[in-house]
Amino acid sequence: MTLRCSAIVLVLTLAMATAQTNSASKDNSIYGELSKAPAKAAARRNPLEADPEAVAAGGKLFARHCAECHGDTADGGKKGPSLRAAEVQQATPGSLFWLLTNGVVRRGMPVWSKLPEPQRWQLVSFIKSLTPASQSDPNVEKAPHP
Repeated sequence: MTLRCSAIVLVLTLAMATAQTNSASKDNSIYGELSKAPAKAAARRNPLEADPEAVAAGGKLFARHCAECHGDTADGGKKGPSLRAAEVQQATPGSLFWLLTNGVVRRGMPVWSKLPEPQRWQLVSFIKSLTPASQSDPNVEKAPHP
């Protein structure tokens, strides 16, 4: 009986340690904030996804507001990660919109909720139009070194 209880305690302890490790690594990932979007926000569709002008308009907004941190070609910079990374390109439009709206203040990304909603969707259109890093240049780093 004691051996069985010890085994159960050991299994539970290992399971909790594994869960904490997985949670910590996910939360500490530079792209981990994307997974924090609430399900309702992540499920939102981009109302401008069929608008051919949205990508161009989003590109202009990106140059004005985002390139300083994410680099002129969105490959990442000293302050912001690559937006061509798989984690970003595979994120739902709603998750990207949520992240733009709420920012990641502790990592230096401003809150863009004051930017009109259509402009935030244009930025999402532009970001989703980017060629993923793995397809553009295999030497492109996915994130800046802290």
